[in-house]
Amino acid sequence: MAKSPEQQHPVQAFGWAARDTSGVLSPFKFSRRATGDKDVTFKVLYCGICHSDLHQIKNEWGFTNYPCLPGHEIVGVVTEVGNEVKKFKAGDRVGVGCLVGSCHNCEDCSNNLENYCPKLIFTYCSTYIDGTPTYGGYSDLMVVDEHFAIAIPENLPLDGCAPLLCAGITTYSPLRHFGLDKPGMHVGVVGLGGLGHAAVKFAKAFGVKVTVISTSPGKKQEATERLGADSFLVSRDHAQMQAAMGTMDGIIDTVSAQHPLLPLIGLLKSHGKLVMVGAPEKPLELPVFPLLMGRKIVAGSCIGGIKETQEMMDFAAKHNITADIELIPMDYVNTAMERLVKADVRYRFVIDIGNTLKAA
Repeated sequence: MAKSPEQQHPVQAFGWAARDTSGVLSPFKFSRRATGDKDVTFKVLYCGICHSDLHQIKNEWGFTNYPCLPGHEIVGVVTEVGNEVKKFKAGDRVGVGCLVGSCHNCEDCSNNLENYCPKLIFTYCSTYIDGTPTYGGYSDLMVVDEHFAIAIPENLPLDGCAPLLCAGITTYSPLRHFGLDKPGMHVGVVGLGGLGHAAVKFAKAFGVKVTVISTSPGKKQEATERLGADSFLVSRDHAQMQAAMGTMDGIIDTVSAQHPLLPLIGLLKSHGKLVMVGAPEKPLELPVFPLLMGRKIVAGSCIGGIKETQEMMDFAAKHNITADIELIPMDYVNTAMERLVKADVRYRFVIDIGNTLKAA
């Protein structure tokens, strides 16, 4: 008979998990493995709420295992390290993003791209190498292989930097990989949510001209005055879109809902790149002819490798980049999910785990 979540490992743990497709989260007792030779154990202090958490707890992507304990924007303080750990010691500030394991042998792993490893292990809703389920950061403690732990620079506030472990690297990586990080370039950012606001901040730090593209005219002041975007386009305003045709070197599209790609492709210069980082549930329509007429590219990008995630965090510290957050107590999480469905957050919910997660 299969062991209960509380019996799978020796260290008792506590968090909030969803039990079915209703996605309702409630207190959940489970267990973590003991600190192994290469493991870092840490007390979770904050965990961001990512849009993918919402998809997963409701099984909208079709591969959720229940109970589902989400959270992959996790930060805290190290309490114990294994004998072979070299990068961390007790008391260090540490973070874990979307990954807790990979094969370490494939071509992608050898190129520091664990995020594209065929055997990657996600921080939650995956099966770990020992055959037990992985549980995320809506919990009191984490145990992670040192390789997948990110050092958090001292000058970054833990609550504000937690979302960088997903939203930050998801936008930083394509800006770097596709060469959209050169001063003087013009980059569009579609959608001004958790991912979009991070994309604006990183792009501005790279020195590029940034245009936010949104369906919401009311976000113009926020985008230009508060986040520092250079210009703003209302995607439903045909005249505005027409005037901006052929002006952008690249676009980071953060939208997870159904939306037309043709107008965005039209905004690109020849050889321009439209990079998708949002994950709509249903396929989008891709018109090919506009790609041919200008040798344009539509690409995708998913988070980033561990080395690049550390690079991103260090870059954020150097440029004082943090997410704009709304800090919430643990017992507010279901209300936060309801608000997230309506995009009613600026721009990332972060759960104050350390102060508000109370064991049942």
